[in-house]
Amino acid sequence: MHPRRLSRPRRRLAALGIGIVSGVTALSPVAASTAAHAGEAPVTLTVSTADDHDPAVGSTLAGRSPIVIGHRGAPGYRPEHTLASYKLAIQLGADFIEPDLVSTKDGVLVSRHENEISGTTDVSEHPEFADRRTTKIIDGVPLTGWFTEDFTLAELKTLRAVERLPDVRPDNTRYNGRFEIPTFDEILELVKQQSVSQGRKIGVYPETKHPTYFRSIGLRLERRMLRDLRQAGLAYAPRRVFIQSFETRNLRRLNHLTGLPLIQLIDSKGAPYDLKAAGDPRTYADLVTPDGLREIATYADGIGPNKDIVIPRDQNGFLLDPSPVVSRAHHFGLLVHVFTFRDENQFLPADFRIGTDPNAKGDAFSEYETFFDLGIDGVFTDYTDTAVAARDWYYDESTDKQAS
Repeated sequence: MHPRRLSRPRRRLAALGIGIVSGVTALSPVAASTAAHAGEAPVTLTVSTADDHDPAVGSTLAGRSPIVIGHRGAPGYRPEHTLASYKLAIQLGADFIEPDLVSTKDGVLVSRHENEISGTTDVSEHPEFADRRTTKIIDGVPLTGWFTEDFTLAELKTLRAVERLPDVRPDNTRYNGRFEIPTFDEILELVKQQSVSQGRKIGVYPETKHPTYFRSIGLRLERRMLRDLRQAGLAYAPRRVFIQSFETRNLRRLNHLTGLPLIQLIDSKGAPYDLKAAGDPRTYADLVTPDGLREIATYADGIGPNKDIVIPRDQNGFLLDPSPVVSRAHHFGLLVHVFTFRDENQFLPADFRIGTDPNAKGDAFSEYETFFDLGIDGVFTDYTDTAVAARDWYYDESTDKQAS
């Protein structure tokens, strides 16, 4: 078991080079040593004592510009969850890449959006696996298709990835059939190699998918994930790893198994499946109340809310006033990493759409600016280059000088 001497928020801030003293953050001796070793300047910021304070525009929790997380790699340009997609995200400037983790029959973690793979692989074209097609109940929902847990790793390696959204991203279909399903180990090796070739430390941001379901069939994701991270030398690298989940109980278990930062994902509707399965009536909406965030801070280091939680939209898709979720989370020492930013009109608020084609690119930069104004700490994005450019334009003080 990993020793814990600090509460979750204080320990997470210390890992970032920040210590809290009487409501004002100051660099702690341990954090100062860590920051100095990393070659980073100390950070000092004030923490409000109000639940819904009004922070300075663009002020993040740690006082640094938001991180850019390559959501499933760079799926705007390559089929998601492939080594090619992750590599491109890194080359486009991602600080972290995000693999969704599911298990094979023989207990190996692989990266797929879901354990049902008919929409992300060419499995339907393999007659030898025709009899594997089945219907299962996943998180209370019946799904028909092929599932990773019914295949060994060797069998999955005979499949190839395909574009999940061919109507939205038809250019990506030219890569169908070219890339394997990667293991978590292979992704971690890629991160290691790219950190050397890029001359900067790349982070990894794994999500455990359907942990309650996998636990129910004897394939526990958490310990295998931690083992893979340990073998990659990342078990004690809090600045290079975030672990995320839409469920709560597996994060609570992880809280006792690792010192790595944990992120509670929060969708715009519904409830964590583990709570539903246990008869707990709480929903995602309950998790972002002051009491809910206070509870999250006892086992996690941040939240990953859906964009619509941070800034709701009206019935026509236009943005309403921002919610107090970001300031509330910061009050409890929680980071806020928002999902998912995409360039296409259909995913943008109506305020920023250009033209009527839902698959055409809209004014994504204005959407980023609107969210950066709230002081969010990170963005999950399908278009890393757009996110990096938007961040640079927003936070680089020399931008105005360059423009003039």
